[in-house]
Amino acid sequence: MARKRKGPGPSVKDAELYEELRDDGASKQKAARIANAAAASSRSKVGRKGGKAGNYDDWTKAELYERAKEIGVAGRSKMTKPELISALRNS
Repeated sequence: MARKRKGPGPSVKDAELYEELRDDGASKQKAARIANAAAASSRSKVGRKGGKAGNYDDWTKAELYERAKEIGVAGRSKMTKPELISALRNS
């Protein structure tokens, strides 16, 4: 039996987009961030944002760790460079 997923919390500004993103496999954090960004501007502008981080493969492990720390990636202190890259890409 499949578990019914709760809707977004009260801080999510675009619940419909949030649910679409979750259905597509986005994490709760990522779906909320995108939905709130879309609510603050037009949805088409949200898609054009980003791309400023560069290629994580070119970053040092220390730089990756600091970025993971900024966004609150759990378990970052024990992660290898490839694990940090994966965690950052999926957050």
